[in-house]
Amino acid sequence: MSPQDDPCPATARVATVPPGPPAGPPDRGQTPAPAHPDVVRAEAIEFLELFHAETPHAGPPGPRIDEVLWQIGVTGSYWHTSEELTFGARVAWRNNARCIGRLYWRSLQVRDLRKVADAAGVAEHCFAHLEEAHNGGRIRPMISVFAPETPSRPAPRIWNEQLIRYAGYDRPDGRVLGDPRYRDLTDTLVRHGWRPPEQPGAFDVLPLVVETVEEGPRMFPIPERVVHDVPLEHPELGWFAGLGARWHAVPVISNNRLVIGGVSYPAAPFNGWYMGTEIGARNLADRDRYDLVPEVAERMGLDTSDDATLWRDRALVEINRAVLHSFRTNEVTITDHHTESRRFLTHLRREEQSGRPCPADWSWIVPPMSGSQTEVFHRYYDDEVRTPGFVTDDDAAGRALRGRPAAFAGRGGGGKAADDVG
Repeated sequence: MSPQDDPCPATARVATVPPGPPAGPPDRGQTPAPAHPDVVRAEAIEFLELFHAETPHAGPPGPRIDEVLWQIGVTGSYWHTSEELTFGARVAWRNNARCIGRLYWRSLQVRDLRKVADAAGVAEHCFAHLEEAHNGGRIRPMISVFAPETPSRPAPRIWNEQLIRYAGYDRPDGRVLGDPRYRDLTDTLVRHGWRPPEQPGAFDVLPLVVETVEEGPRMFPIPERVVHDVPLEHPELGWFAGLGARWHAVPVISNNRLVIGGVSYPAAPFNGWYMGTEIGARNLADRDRYDLVPEVAERMGLDTSDDATLWRDRALVEINRAVLHSFRTNEVTITDHHTESRRFLTHLRREEQSGRPCPADWSWIVPPMSGSQTEVFHRYYDDEVRTPGFVTDDDAAGRALRGRPAAFAGRGGGGKAADDVG
């Protein structure tokens, strides 16, 4: 796909989203307070012993542990070396029990952006992440690690669940145009200044929302040149392209907290590449998402009068075929669930041979289509939570779906007016 010129770069005027009181019942969860120094000490020691055990050239851990414990005693936290940060981020991926694609954890590219703490800087580097990870279609696993949480200064937050998410608009007939998962977030952003296209569509990219304690939440239009949408067509069903379905190429999860040795990085967007069923069997097919199955079944001429005809299953397979075909036709990295299941078991065997446990959540590892036909279905897994790792805070999940609660309501930039702009 040819990138388009960006009419709204990150340095353009951006709207500020006031946190305001949440509408309706209060949200569960809150922004976690900084860890107690004793907790940081214990987790730092555990991490540094792991790092030195798996990094022979680093030497014995004792001197580094002494240095870190001194830093914690003075500041309440400590600063990872670049090598420790890279190792910690890669091991966090290795420990991610919900990810089936961990075979390549050692190849993760780590962008050390810990000195970036302002909203515009975070947004600009997120856009660069999208472009670098896309890599002309040859998707590169990548993580961008922004400023850490410290006792003296909260870290920036990214509201979006992924860097690229599609808007969901309520229509007069009660249905939703676009992605229903983000209808509340879309409404929040519109009420506070985001302007959708003059002719709203089903795949309008939402702005990136970055919040800092000084500035409050700010919206940044995502440049078209870094989105890299893939239009979907079917290898045999010519009418499929007429559905206008599409999906973006790089799945950058952006509201998870990276935790390494007691140090927390709330803004650490991370990507691998898509497994086809994530798009075809979930995003496009779930009844509370794009719900394409009934329309595809109707156009295929299937008998939808009785679920026993398995019309849903037949339509679902063709949607997934279209996703895999389209990404491959556009030379964008993607994998199918059978191949990725075999790769995961290869990873599992390697971890066992290395004497390491391999945490895995069965409900996430088994693909959402033809599960019993994949090798990962027929076994149990260790699901113990391990660190370094990625976690999702309750409040971060609320921001991603509803645009609330703001992380720093009542602090710093939290009191700005609705029409303030950067």
